[in-house]
Order: sequence, then structure tokens, then C-alpha cells
Amino acid sequence: MAGTIKKRAKGSYTIWWDEGRDPLTGKRRQRNKSIKGTKRNAEAELRKILSDLDSGDYIKPNRVTLGDFLEKWLTDYVWPNRSPETAQGYQTIVRKHLIPGLGGHSLHNLQPEMLQAYYAEKLASGRRDGRGGLSPRTVRHHHTTLHTALQSAVKWKLLTRNPVDSVDPPQYQRQEMKTFDESGLVSFLEYIQESEYYPLFYTFLYTGLRRAEALAIRWQDIDLVLGQISVNRTLHHLEDKSIQYRRPKTPKSRRMIALTPTNSIVLRDHYQQVKELRTELGIPLTEEDLVFAHVDGSPLLPSTISHVWARLTKRAGFKSIRLHDARHSHVSLMLKQGVDPKTISERLGHSSVVITLDTYAHLLPGMQEAAARGFDEGLSRYKTVPEATT
Repeated sequence: MAGTIKKRAKGSYTIWWDEGRDPLTGKRRQRNKSIKGTKRNAEAELRKILSDLDSGDYIKPNRVTLGDFLEKWLTDYVWPNRSPETAQGYQTIVRKHLIPGLGGHSLHNLQPEMLQAYYAEKLASGRRDGRGGLSPRTVRHHHTTLHTALQSAVKWKLLTRNPVDSVDPPQYQRQEMKTFDESGLVSFLEYIQESEYYPLFYTFLYTGLRRAEALAIRWQDIDLVLGQISVNRTLHHLEDKSIQYRRPKTPKSRRMIALTPTNSIVLRDHYQQVKELRTELGIPLTEEDLVFAHVDGSPLLPSTISHVWARLTKRAGFKSIRLHDARHSHVSLMLKQGVDPKTISERLGHSSVVITLDTYAHLLPGMQEAAARGFDEGLSRYKTVPEATT
């Protein structure tokens, strides 16, 4: 296969290459592409195209725009394969930001500098309209979404490479994890003991359940004799106000969690109270009913639970601890008690113990020191004690 390079304006070149002859008409097929940068950039791009033609990896340029592709990606991949909340998050970023900002560009001609300029624009502050820019953390979410989408384009043979690989996402300071210590956890639970949300928040802190998991639990999923909760579905509240129940996204997320004896007692008392109240209202309590719900059995909304948690923790003097930090608190206290990371990982429903260690390694103060001491102590009994010199 042959190719040529022609210089255009300063810092711009056009590369031409043959795609071979059309099998039907026999006519020679040529294509061209504009390359910004040096002649070396143009030569590198042309070499790659010719190499792809020789190896059979060449992808014919198409007229699909990034906007059209992203809409197809949402419909064909995201909604069928991701949780409703994750799909909604992707959809918001795509339709509110990526399509308005980049959607008109040809998918095939996306360049890293276009994406870097988009990030810079989103981060910019002091605009003429008086609005500030987005935070680095938010723009990094845009970067992750775009990279995930274009990785699908590579798999679908619409792109030969992912241009986002050549773009630097904004750096940001990861939010510090806030957790209860032993006295703080007991103090908070004592403060909310008369609240209707006490059984739910007690269970959050004593199991490490995710919010979507806890709100989907039915009475048939709990064994109060053996003290176990079966996690087999999640609850999702969508933008159209509908409620969906889904299977947890990974096999490890579908798990059995052992309850502490006190948690079993709290849930047993909760069952009796709900049963008595429902009987008074003429609404029998069944095994299909949600454990944590409104008195009529309708589900609690995730956003409502987060707001209630924020209000109660603030009143109790723990305003910096978020609802998800209940899960972190559960882990931190187990680690302090010497529970091994593999057990914790299984309890949390992580797909791998590596995730647990990466997330919570900083909660292991003195772990290396203890390991070093243990190593020394383990070998000390095999050492020859030197004789005393006179």
C-alpha cells in the first residue's frame, strides 16, 4: 500500500493513502486525513494506517459523530449492563456536557488536543456569564465516562485506538474518609434510639451494607434465628420517579452476611413493632414486605435516607460523617479488632480483596510495624544466643 504527505498551512499536513481497489467497480480508492503538528506526526500517523492496512486491522473512516455514537452507547450498552444509578450518571454527563461540548466532532477524527481543550473549558472559572467552572473531580468523571465510551468504540471496530488514552485528566484531592470510633458509634446510636430510622442505621453500622442493598431487603431475606441476611437484590430510584429492583452487579455482591447478636435483637424488635402497627392498620405483614419501609409497605427513597442521616448526625455532633461512611466505620472497627481483610472483603461484597486493601489500607495504623515485630519474633527462637564474653 502507498501513501503520501502534503504540507498545508503552518503546523498542518494532509496524508493520503490507498485502500486498494473497490471489489465491485475495480476503481482505486484513496482517502485523506488532516494532521495538526509536525511532519513527524503526519509520518507516524501514515505509518500506522499503512501498517493497519497490511495487518487487516484498518478501520474505514466513517461519518458518525461523537454525539450519535454516545447516544447509541447509552442505549445499547450502558442501560442494559449498568445499574440504573450508574446509567443515569453516565446519561447526565453525556447529554448535559459531552454532547453539547464535543458531540459535533467526527468520531473518527477526534484528537487528544480537542479533549484537553474541553477539559480546560470545563475547569475555567470567571466566565463572562459570571459562573465558575466545574471542579477537577467532576471533570475527571467526564474523562472516565468518555474513556469508557470510546473503549466500546474500539471494541466495536469504530476506532483503532482510544484518543482519551493520550489526554491527562485533572488531578484532585480525594475526599478524606470520616468514620466513627467505638465511643462515637455508640453515642450516635444512643442519640437516635427513639427515631423510626434507628433499626436501619443500626444495621448500616453493624453490617456495612450499601444503601441500595439495605433498602431492598425483605423479611424473607433475613433469618433471625441463625442471624443472617441474604443480599440478593438492590433498590434503585430513577429520574422518572419509578422504583426498580436489580440483582447485585457481581456474584460477590450476592452474599450472606452474619448479623451480630445485638443486630438480630434490634431487627427482631423492629419486626414486632411493624407487625403490630400493620395489624392495627389492617395491612398484614408478609415475608415479601420490605424490612425498612414506610408503614404502608412502600419503599424508602435513597435520597430521603441520606438526608435523614445528614440531619441526625449533625444534631448528634457528627456532621462530617456521611451515610456511606457508616460502611467505612464498620470496616475500620473490624480492622482495629483484628478481623482479616479477606473476611471483610466477603462481608462487604467486594469483587476482590485487592479492592478492600486499596480502599482501607490507610485504616491499618501500625500494620507494617506489627508485621515487622512478628517476623522478628518468629525467627528469634531459631537464633543462636551468643555466649557472654568475660
